[in-house]
Amino acid sequence: MPKILVINGPNLNLLGWREPDVYGPTTLEELEASIQSDAKQLRMEVVTFQSNSEGGIIDFLHKEGFTAQGIIINPGAFGHYSYAIRDAIKSVGTRTIEVHISNIYNREEFRHTSVIAAVCEGQITGLGIHGYSLALNLFSRTLAGNAKKKPKSGRR
Repeated sequence: MPKILVINGPNLNLLGWREPDVYGPTTLEELEASIQSDAKQLRMEVVTFQSNSEGGIIDFLHKEGFTAQGIIINPGAFGHYSYAIRDAIKSVGTRTIEVHISNIYNREEFRHTSVIAAVCEGQITGLGIHGYSLALNLFSRTLAGNAKKKPKSGRR
């Protein structure tokens, strides 16, 4: 069964309360339940994680990223400047899709740049929480029958 990590960055613990006109009314708990439901139907294992700390996200990537077949990450504001998270994604070498609930290209100019995008297979932005489902479905289609674990070389 393919293992997919779903990582949410800073302030996403406030989904449903923080700027619902931008991010929608769905809470993080509801989003994670929806993702788990989708994963069950797709016969995938999903491990969800949220942190407001850059180091927390990096530690999670180092711990879980080597044995996952895919990563879905909404880095929040870290996506615009965290070279450390970018390097962690690149280091684990796991296929990654960047997701943003809002359209980052239709917002403040500082949000238009993602330093994470260059090490991701793709980016889904502006489709609300449906972006997570789309990313999960992409992994399901491309990983079907190919859930081999990657070698743990270089992992500490």
